[in-house]
Amino acid sequence: MQVWPGQAYPLGATYDGAGTNFALFTEAADRVELCLLHDDGSETAVELRESDAFVRHAYVPGVMPGQRYGFRVHGPYDPGRGLRCNSAKLLLDPYAKAISGAVRWGEEVYGYHFGAPDSRNDLDSAPHTMASVVINPYFDWGDDRPPRTEYHHTVIYEAHVKGLTMRHPGLPEELRGTYAALAHPALIEHLTKLGVTALELMPVHQFVHDHRLVDMGLSNYWGYNTIGFFAPHNAYASWGDRGQQVLEFKSAVRALHEAGIEVVLDVVYNHTAEGNHLGPTLSFKGIDNRQYYRLTDNPRYYMDTTGTGNSLLMRSPHVLQLIMDSLRYWVTEMHVDGFRFDLAATLARQFHEVDRLSSFFDLVQQDPVVSQVKLIAEPWDVGEGGYQVGNFPPLWTEWNGKYRDTVRDLWRGEPRALAEFASRLTGSSDLYQDDGRRPLASINFVTCHDGFTLHDLVSYNDKHNAANGEDNRDGESHNRSWNCGAEGETDDPDVLALRTRQMRNFIATLMLSQGVPMISHGDEFARTQRGNNNAYCQDNELSWLNWPEALEGDLLEFTRAMVWLRRDHPVFRRRRFFHGRPVEGTHDELSDIAWFTPEGKEMTQRDWDSARASALTVFLNGNAISEPGTRGERIGDDSFLLMFNASPGPLDFLVPVNHGRQWQVVVDTARPDGVPAAAGTKVGAGDRITLPDRSLTVLQRPT
Repeated sequence: MQVWPGQAYPLGATYDGAGTNFALFTEAADRVELCLLHDDGSETAVELRESDAFVRHAYVPGVMPGQRYGFRVHGPYDPGRGLRCNSAKLLLDPYAKAISGAVRWGEEVYGYHFGAPDSRNDLDSAPHTMASVVINPYFDWGDDRPPRTEYHHTVIYEAHVKGLTMRHPGLPEELRGTYAALAHPALIEHLTKLGVTALELMPVHQFVHDHRLVDMGLSNYWGYNTIGFFAPHNAYASWGDRGQQVLEFKSAVRALHEAGIEVVLDVVYNHTAEGNHLGPTLSFKGIDNRQYYRLTDNPRYYMDTTGTGNSLLMRSPHVLQLIMDSLRYWVTEMHVDGFRFDLAATLARQFHEVDRLSSFFDLVQQDPVVSQVKLIAEPWDVGEGGYQVGNFPPLWTEWNGKYRDTVRDLWRGEPRALAEFASRLTGSSDLYQDDGRRPLASINFVTCHDGFTLHDLVSYNDKHNAANGEDNRDGESHNRSWNCGAEGETDDPDVLALRTRQMRNFIATLMLSQGVPMISHGDEFARTQRGNNNAYCQDNELSWLNWPEALEGDLLEFTRAMVWLRRDHPVFRRRRFFHGRPVEGTHDELSDIAWFTPEGKEMTQRDWDSARASALTVFLNGNAISEPGTRGERIGDDSFLLMFNASPGPLDFLVPVNHGRQWQVVVDTARPDGVPAAAGTKVGAGDRITLPDRSLTVLQRPT
């Protein structure tokens, strides 16, 4: 076999049509072997003799796409000094574009012998671990173009590749649970009818099912356990795992783009699947443990701000390069449109404390590729000072956890929720205005993958996670949920009616709020996980979406109607915060927003401060939108009155007398279908409307 010197860049395996260049960074190694793996279980070792700036490299003619490979790193094994090299462990390429196989758990994939953590384990891991794969980078993208949907037009749909598609009646069985299913017309039709503009996929980077979960008969279903930051998870591929997963993922992105739907990836750059000092040796740990991971003062152990055993070393230039190279790759080569960063506060931990100006954010800010796509932070981690909602740099949007909590509190009847609810409804200016951001920095959500589904939020007071095998200790215990009078399933018609009304309230509130709405997949069908609020290990019917055969229903139709109401009316998706006064140049003497008690009087500070206050009317002036259109034109819209009755009894609402003479009811969550009792129901200024307990009504006044 010929071996040429090759190049130190790019890192990873790069096929050029005649052969493949291999490059691996490691400062800890004494020697590195590239192992070309054969289907009979044998391997051919090629030493990477060339080294530039600690990058070992070689070019091997004739190595073609589909070739499986790994690295064996020879060097010091001294955990007390943070060094864990062991040539008996076949290691994944950190830059692998595809990964084949799965981990078969046993002592072979660990650096020590079980029961003796200070020992050295020289059992060969090759038959028990995954392999990196050389890919063909060519793909016919045709005329694919990113939709580049602006935030004020964006509706995000968070989904799990398998959970979303596994039980869809319109999908061929062989495609269910795969990337190909995302490209199927039946699924795309549902998303487009719903009004979705961005599909946010839970982790699709190659991940590992934890040893502990596999032993329990469970799996890491959610996928927040990454081992390959460039590789699409191979179990979601129907075409094969020798590089076919890359082509299948690209095909799905292309099909979604054709429908005008962006693809946003939920990415996990805060830790890897190698766990703590007792975790397996699969890749980074054996290549250069001290360069990749944040270690404690005793370098035998790992600092953990993620709750998963380790945290990547965000002040290492090689970690930063890995992350930025990965992000650019998914944008330029895989054509994705943005990222949601899991536990993003960890990315800000350049040293110990959270620093929003850390190197990672500096790099993102100046990067000409990554800075131009959607960047969404989950603005917290489990470390000290890790709750950072509202504190990310201006380029970023954030999952607004305070929005979720406040909206839940209002509708379940918590006291003193009204004032904060007003802030959340109008884009959370208290969180985003002082650093130059706008309402669109707030990604609003009531439910997501983590926690109760919408159905379970109104059906359970307590979590029911026994199926996870942790004696119901796992998962959040304070869910701000309310079961409406019965825990779990019931046939009580009054409880069921209240639950469906509450679900409509949550959906309507989400779509009427300033900011960017995010729907959790299946909430439009009232998906249930039977009270499990931490279904991360449930790869089964408990967490898969059980699609109705007819793909219809009152809640689905109501969700569609609310999404389209929002899309049709710019007053619900403003790009600037409300001023609370008339807007100059609009020839309208009314304020752009006004707040009223149910009696039709403007809210006073005493009204806001009242512990019992749980109802109000909001006037949104469509004639007072301050931001211009794309060509500088003035934006005009209809005006709306939003009437919220979150109290436990019916209330009479007076239509304000000076903000419009005649109105039409367009939303009424007290109705089973969410629409007015009679089409075109009209009410006038000074009229009284009775809102049943825990209901919401929207009145529209044409321009």
